[in-house]
Amino acid sequence: MLSFAESLLVRTPLGGTFELPCAGTALENPFVYDAAAREMKEHARRGRVEIVDEVCVPMGAEQIVSRLAFRRLR
Repeated sequence: MLSFAESLLVRTPLGGTFELPCAGTALENPFVYDAAAREMKEHARRGRVEIVDEVCVPMGAEQIVSRLAFRRLR
């Protein structure tokens, strides 16, 4: 079964820029959004996507990703 981030990646056209959705999705919880964003960042390390914008905010003792936009490369 594909994760939310993987299913989003599959539906994004090659070369297209897309923002990881938040409101009204399973990613509405900031920690779930952060986990999906970190998964996208792993895809970036593998060369599948390019991160074009990222915003992190403090949450307790750590920083979490609150906004992420990516471009699908392959």
